[in-house]
Amino acid sequence: MRKLKNSELERISVENFKSSDKTSIVIVLDNVRSALNVGSAFRTADAFLIEKIYLCGICATPPNNDIRKSALGSTESVDWEKIEKTEEVIQKLKQKGYKVVAIEQTENASLLNNFSSLNKNPIAIVFGHEINGVSQSVLNLCDESIEIPQFGTKHSLNISVSLGIVVWELWKQINK
Repeated sequence: MRKLKNSELERISVENFKSSDKTSIVIVLDNVRSALNVGSAFRTADAFLIEKIYLCGICATPPNNDIRKSALGSTESVDWEKIEKTEEVIQKLKQKGYKVVAIEQTENASLLNNFSSLNKNPIAIVFGHEINGVSQSVLNLCDESIEIPQFGTKHSLNISVSLGIVVWELWKQINK
């Protein structure tokens, strides 16, 4: 086994990324306080050709040194928008036909491994504050929620980890 060199990875340019067909997923960050987590969201969004990221509330925005550290340039490729009120973003996305799904531990949440209600509609996935999660006012507007099954003592994952797990699973379903 030999580790691949960067030149062998067949990376596309930022221009090619911007003109590529995107995965029909939008990421909404609801008051995510860590700029490092925001940067990780950009990096995951770049990896899976995500349509757009909405940065809401207290989320840091590019340019920001901590975002830059974890995003590794993906703020240049991924489309993003800063909107103060997450509720406004949710309403806007629903009007455009998006199914809005909170990634949160709630009553009647679908376990990610059982979630399969992706039809032809695009999906918006909402991630919340590192301690408080997705705010209740935002949950009230969501169509449903997904919970990542966990079996240890904490039942809590970092947003960057959760985002990677959820995007990968949804990407697999969309690209069957």
